[in-house]
Amino acid sequence: MHHIRAAYDRIAAADRPEIWIHLRPRAEVEAEAAAVDPGLPLAGRLFAVKGNIDVAGLPTTAGCPSYAYRPDRDAPVVARLRAAGAVVVGTTNLDQFATGLVGTRSPYGAVRNALAPDRISGGSSSGSAVAVALGMADFALGTDTAGSGRVPAAFNGIVGLKPTYGAVPTQGVVPACASLDCVTVFARTLPEAERALAHMVTDAGRPPSRSPGPWRVAVPGAEGLGELDPGWAEAYEAAAGRLAGAGALLRPLDPSPFLEAAGMLYEGAFVAERYTAVGEFVDKGAPDLDPTVAAIIAGARDLPAHRLYADRTRLAALRARALDSLGDADALLLPTTPGHPTLAEVAADPLGSNARLGRFTNSTNLFGLAAVAVPAGTVGGLPFGVMLIGPAHTEDRLARIATLLTEPPARLAVVGAHLTGQPLNPQLLALGGRYVDTTTTAAEYRLHALATVPPKPGLVHVPDGTGAPVEAEIWELPAAALGALVAALPRPMAIGSVSLADGTSVPGFLCEPEATSDARDITRYGGWRAYIASL
Repeated sequence: MHHIRAAYDRIAAADRPEIWIHLRPRAEVEAEAAAVDPGLPLAGRLFAVKGNIDVAGLPTTAGCPSYAYRPDRDAPVVARLRAAGAVVVGTTNLDQFATGLVGTRSPYGAVRNALAPDRISGGSSSGSAVAVALGMADFALGTDTAGSGRVPAAFNGIVGLKPTYGAVPTQGVVPACASLDCVTVFARTLPEAERALAHMVTDAGRPPSRSPGPWRVAVPGAEGLGELDPGWAEAYEAAAGRLAGAGALLRPLDPSPFLEAAGMLYEGAFVAERYTAVGEFVDKGAPDLDPTVAAIIAGARDLPAHRLYADRTRLAALRARALDSLGDADALLLPTTPGHPTLAEVAADPLGSNARLGRFTNSTNLFGLAAVAVPAGTVGGLPFGVMLIGPAHTEDRLARIATLLTEPPARLAVVGAHLTGQPLNPQLLALGGRYVDTTTTAAEYRLHALATVPPKPGLVHVPDGTGAPVEAEIWELPAAALGALVAALPRPMAIGSVSLADGTSVPGFLCEPEATSDARDITRYGGWRAYIASL
């Protein structure tokens, strides 16, 4: 239960109550996890669920307490993940009725960005994204109509996979626009997101055939993308350069049909479908309605039917232009958003700031395409993300292309003062470190309390039969950062190969055996945190 304990420790340490609508008690989660067959593919994984998706026994609120109902069964997508062994931690906050890309339109509170609390988290799947980014869950479910499964990923430095419409069932999901809604997945790594998505999909579809050769990626020039935040055009061009350097063939593309269609999602007749979903409830004027959300939905009540048909004709023409411009490209590369506003900026202009955020994401579902949003560096100390958009049912291809964008990070096992919340953990964060998982070593080690400042343990490999498993966190760092950490490491500490409980090995903190001769053996506590707690 190390993993669950670590997750709940992170939840407590973060003090971000606005992330959750309903957080399950730790004991309840541990009991469910203990009953899971360890041989199941997702056994041991924890996931959070956006608050507009049914989880049996938990209230489904869609971000509006007075709307809440308590389902007696899981939504099919939740049931599939549970059947694969994953355990629900709780339901997460969102822009009310999944109407917004900002993460601030909720009576449960604005969800603050994981890394910069004065910035927005992005929405509408705000709580799910931040829970993953802060290590409270291994992955999380979101939904995406206008970009809600991608914008929060970009702002919080994580991965967002948006499958093709219809690939993942949406039964048991409070609709925003039922003809466009997709259930999505957030994770800290692409393999984690892909593994979860594999258990969510009903209709994987058949991807279009492609001619052999390198990946072909359409890349609009930054000048055609409109105004971007300072430094974002350069970061976007750098991401394109990394794709080219990894062997992808880049080709220019005019993004105008994508950008023109994006404006139709809220400014045209398609917004009427939001009124179809929850308009009758909104018309009752519940006191906990977000005023911006209520105005958007109620404003769609009287849209004339002829406008919808006109917009459908216009959209079909734009889609044909967009797909023609893509040609045989495997993917279109775009920034996920044009910028990252502060909470104050969104409060000052809630509609204008939201509209700007959807410039690149709004058209994806209107055109019936798949997408993946991935981190692509930082700008001004904040995460910068890009998005790969491709034809229907090409999720696997998009994920393969996305792996070209970043050099594989180095992994590091930490067992003491570099653990989350411990005195030296800021060193990892300053080096660009990212928490991945909590696990244990193989039963081949002893742990000793060293007389150092700050206090830290020494992990020593011992002969067969005399060791025990020790709690460890796995972190990812840029390869160069790991090299810098090793170069600055004082004796008697060292970096060596650490064997983990799952049979794999990663670099990790070890100690020169002679330094432990007079040190207290604390192996029986199972880990450094438990030993510290005992003091």
